[in-house]
Amino acid sequence: MAHPSIQELTVHVTNKLSSKVLIVHCRSGDDDLGPHGVEIGAEFRWSFKSNAMATTLFWCNLAVEDKRLSFVAYGDEVPYFFEHWNVYDGGVYGKDIRTGGERFMGAWRRIWLP
Repeated sequence: MAHPSIQELTVHVTNKLSSKVLIVHCRSGDDDLGPHGVEIGAEFRWSFKSNAMATTLFWCNLAVEDKRLSFVAYGDEVPYFFEHWNVYDGGVYGKDIRTGGERFMGAWRRIWLP
């Protein structure tokens, strides 16, 4: 689903965890936004312009303690369009800009740490 015009977009990832700092690391094929520690109730956000060929793709890796989660935060070709992502203890939810409702988009997975 190509974005109808090349305009500046802002994506927000908000930490709604019950008690932990969230590590957010987002990137595209051209830009690595680096890891960011996001306090409870705070957000990490970035702005960009979708490219003229409608191939823009940003994905994020999230970490909290021994749990990890990855998701596509923005893509010209994905079948959903969310600018706001809320991260809860149960996973990540995209906020539908048309209805204001949230849609579950991914669950945490535990990793083994030595």
